[in-house]
Amino acid sequence: MMAWGDAATILLGGMAVALAIGMPVAFAFLGINLIGAILFLGGEPGLNQLARNAITSVTSFSLTPIVFFILMGEILFHTGMAFRAIDGVERLILRVPGRLAVVAVTAGTIFSAISGSTIATTALLGTLLLPRMLERRYEPRMAMGPIMAIGGVDMLIPPSALTVLLGSLAGISISKLLIAGIVPGLILSAIFLAFIVLRCWINPELAPSDDYEGERGWKRWRPFIIYVLPLVFIFVFVIGSMSAGFATPTEAAAIGAAASVLAAGLYGMLSLGALRKALLETIAISGAILFIILASTTFSQILSFSGATSGFIDMVRGQNLDAATAMLGMILVLLLLGCFVDQVSMMMITLPFFMPIALQLGMDPLWVGVIFLICMQLGLLTPPFGLLLFTMKGVAPPSITMGQVYAAAMPYVGFGFVVLFLIFFFPELATWLPNVLIR
Repeated sequence: MMAWGDAATILLGGMAVALAIGMPVAFAFLGINLIGAILFLGGEPGLNQLARNAITSVTSFSLTPIVFFILMGEILFHTGMAFRAIDGVERLILRVPGRLAVVAVTAGTIFSAISGSTIATTALLGTLLLPRMLERRYEPRMAMGPIMAIGGVDMLIPPSALTVLLGSLAGISISKLLIAGIVPGLILSAIFLAFIVLRCWINPELAPSDDYEGERGWKRWRPFIIYVLPLVFIFVFVIGSMSAGFATPTEAAAIGAAASVLAAGLYGMLSLGALRKALLETIAISGAILFIILASTTFSQILSFSGATSGFIDMVRGQNLDAATAMLGMILVLLLLGCFVDQVSMMMITLPFFMPIALQLGMDPLWVGVIFLICMQLGLLTPPFGLLLFTMKGVAPPSITMGQVYAAAMPYVGFGFVVLFLIFFFPELATWLPNVLIR
């Protein structure tokens, strides 16, 4: 029997090399899985077991909300409902420093309650608002930073496909984990708004006034009431149905997707072309996520069978670490991984080791899940490979450099650390709401 350290070196080292040479994540996992099955599962019988495990991993009922949550966001974007909602938010926000940046954060927070895709939110706001900010001579970092930052918040505020995936793989109540992200997400949004207004008040040159006066009375409120409030009601109904216990996360997600389609139809914005694009994008994104799940779940099983997981856990237990010290170590590993790999890979590489340790040390799984989510949210914004950094570079004008994109994200990374350590020292900020709503 191979020593657990050697097994871990082969599996994790092989994974690191595969990712470093640019191999797609799913194929990197599959390649290492084949090697692991031959070495640790007995060759051909191991390969057969690998195939059975892979099929089981993606036929889990708990993963089905992912598809519906992604569809909700795609309907919002491809039908044009998102553009009308942004207009509704913009008409209400008048005469504040950095007005368009404030609009981006406010609209992005609302979209977070109806969209399951961080990248889609960032791309939409970047495409629509960034050119207007730059045209009005906003300093590029003040223009790009809020858009990227609020895109990351999408991961915390439900519906979130990655939250569903984390809850399913870590054995955490999906309903509670979805609700647990609400308060941290709203805290982040509030900090972003305060920072933008304060910075632009101190230095108006960062975001020159656009002298937008807007309408008065009903004309000002009409777009918000017609196009924004229904989206908020969908969010409330999805969360309320789970909290009240008359809908599972899958059923609540299906209700939300159906409500989004119905709303688009009532507005006369649901064309066959838009529906086709939304469905195709949903299939593409969901397929990519499920393919990674298929490959990485079996990777976790091979790690366990090889003895690497239990060996690592025994080593940590032998250090006599307390829960706080162990959690700090986990946070450091997650933050480091977030600089180099995507969020799904972060979960798949670390969960087989971290969750058993967390449970043995008596940590609240819900608290651990929220810490995971915030670390993954930070990974979206941290150089060199944060996904939202590259999303912003893709929608920004060619004159914007990658260095400017990195610099724009840095203040908001700092605020993410503030919220991370707030949750670390005061777990109730994340756990009290789900514990109150779901008994």
